[in-house]
Amino acid sequence: MKELHIIKIGGNVLKDELTLSRTISDIAQLKQPLLMVHGGGKHVDQWMQRIGAEVKMVDGRRITDAVSLELAVMNYAGLINKHLVALFESQNRLALGMSGADLHCIRSVKRNHPTIDYGFVGDVVEINDEAFDWLIQKNIIPVCCAITADRSGQLLNTNADTIAAEIAIAMSKRYKVSLWYCFEKKGVLRNVADENSLVEKLDARLYAEMLAQNLIHTGMKPKLENCFNALTKGVQQIFITDSNGIKNIPHPSGTQITRS
Repeated sequence: MKELHIIKIGGNVLKDELTLSRTISDIAQLKQPLLMVHGGGKHVDQWMQRIGAEVKMVDGRRITDAVSLELAVMNYAGLINKHLVALFESQNRLALGMSGADLHCIRSVKRNHPTIDYGFVGDVVEINDEAFDWLIQKNIIPVCCAITADRSGQLLNTNADTIAAEIAIAMSKRYKVSLWYCFEKKGVLRNVADENSLVEKLDARLYAEMLAQNLIHTGMKPKLENCFNALTKGVQQIFITDSNGIKNIPHPSGTQITRS
């Protein structure tokens, strides 16, 4: 089986132009097949503040009304996505910017929660791994944003960490998949204010302990839930790291998520 690196970037990495350019340059040097997923929530938050709209989150998960959906589509599928593609192109790598609506590559359904109305938020139900594989076989890097669509054509805001994990699970039928989450921290930290408190290996037992001690902040919780789910469904290895850790691919860096 060939190796495939799926790299999700988000957080302040997307906000700092120098860091972002360096990170894409490092990723572009990799010889193995690549697929990128990106978020951009901080960009949307910034636009929400500009227009005086309230940013609503529940346990680290975004509430998406009609206005914030429009801003998400414009930022994720437009400004951020095309900027990333342009950066890859500047490194002489072919890249295709896309949302989950393109090529039917990510099908979702509107989230139906018994007590919380998440608005226009989608949960992934189907990955078109054949479409992604076709692009990869053509030496094209798919650059996928956090917008998906349901069968009626409704666009939905979807957690980028979840998208990365679900694509990794689907592609593990075809490749030996390594999943990398890249953001502004070195990895999972026992103390978010102390970069030296890195947890080098995190298994389900330690994760439960850290949850009980309130050491996992809300934004990290859904990311780690996705990681453990992916490990049980065929993904070979998962790391959470920063832009410096991305330089070390394929060698381990940051926090490795393990089953045991």
